[in-house]
Amino acid sequence: MNIKRVKRAFGRVIYAVGKYLPESERFFGIGKIIRGISCKLIFNNCGNNINIQHGAVFVSDISIGNRSGIGRNSRISGKCVIGDNVMMAPGCIIAPPNHVFDRIDVPMNRQGLKPSKGVVIGNDVWICTNAIILDGVKIGDGAIIAAGAVVTKDIPQFAICAGVPAKVIKMRKCIEKEEDK
Repeated sequence: MNIKRVKRAFGRVIYAVGKYLPESERFFGIGKIIRGISCKLIFNNCGNNINIQHGAVFVSDISIGNRSGIGRNSRISGKCVIGDNVMMAPGCIIAPPNHVFDRIDVPMNRQGLKPSKGVVIGNDVWICTNAIILDGVKIGDGAIIAAGAVVTKDIPQFAICAGVPAKVIKMRKCIEKEEDK
């Protein structure tokens, strides 16, 4: 039997319990610790000091960087690479590949799925509550995805985007500290 499969299966068993443990900040962080250990076994790559919140659901085809988190009750259903220092709020969805629907003589549920392109989330990204990111999207470093946004296209570095579908509404900029002037 493949050692990677055994490791992932063991990680899933641990996560089946850890998923229901209290929020990461409660009870000395035991939920955070157990969920972190299980994700090191499940994910393709897993950084240090990650924070997987209570109720998060995901597939195993994930890489997550250092100090990044997956919000409470969030769902990652497809391939996903998450950079360092990424904040994901509760209820976020990273959607799976889309269904094939080209033929009208065959029911859509019988046409299968398109191959997954995966989602890439850069470093230092903030994904706010209930945002949805569709398959194939790349989010640049330093971007902010507003609450409830539906991201259908790539987002550039340092962009703040909002809406359905999400559009860039503003760019982040460097603000000098008063003492630096």
